[in-house]
Amino acid sequence: MEIIPTSPAVGAEILGVDLRSIDDNQFATIHQAFVDHGVIFFRDQDLTPADQVAFAERWGQINVNRFFTPVEGHPQVAEVRKEPDQVQNIGGAWHTDHSYDQIPALGSILFARETPPLGGDTMFASQYAAYDALSPALQEMLLGLWADHSSRHVFGTDPQGLFNNSDAATQDAVHPVIVKHPLSGRPALYVNLAFTLRFHGWTDRESAPLLSYLYEHAARPEFTTRFEWRPGSMAIWDNRAVQHNALNDYHGHRRLMHRITIEGVEVDPAREQPRPERTAA
Repeated sequence: MEIIPTSPAVGAEILGVDLRSIDDNQFATIHQAFVDHGVIFFRDQDLTPADQVAFAERWGQINVNRFFTPVEGHPQVAEVRKEPDQVQNIGGAWHTDHSYDQIPALGSILFARETPPLGGDTMFASQYAAYDALSPALQEMLLGLWADHSSRHVFGTDPQGLFNNSDAATQDAVHPVIVKHPLSGRPALYVNLAFTLRFHGWTDRESAPLLSYLYEHAARPEFTTRFEWRPGSMAIWDNRAVQHNALNDYHGHRRLMHRITIEGVEVDPAREQPRPERTAA
């Protein structure tokens, strides 16, 4: 097994492994690479949906997605699909999966079934690097802040018809703006354009300028890596340490991915402080 970083800030490709037949020592190496690099990539995997489920279960409990169409016979596996005639894709903005849940997901496991001849890459950005690059004064300010997150404005209103069960989009959560990563212990920026609404206790208008700056800062090019998909490729990313953005640059072509999300743990603030009461966003 060989681990090759894909950028200075985030990401590593793991070579020489068949995910259908790894032993416990190999899995431990893969898991540590995930902790160290935030997102890990594999090529040329020949996995059935059942194989993907079996591999995912080594990471933890599977979160059965409320809003995506499941793969027939495998409700744990969600389809991330764009047809040739669709304009909007799924995940086409910088975001962190499931930040709207009170206990956010550990990570997501995405496997490529069908890819366009060109385009459809995914960008990943290190939120460790985003935090580290902030000025000490801004770090100090953000360490005392929390933010409101919600699923309602994304999955509850879906004019493009990309999602299911819009009436189930009732998730609201309050999370630290700077989290202490539960595995590495490192501080990471934890706000995202898709699901963060405002700083907790602030108005939308008060929140907007600083949040806009943080969203732009979080995706600075030097914090990122870019993954070019091929059938049989897999990415596993840590939703507490990275954001991602699925590029929507392949109009007229089909792209089909199978995604499994792994349950996580409650995220704690990087600096110990009382947790605010959870109130509806």
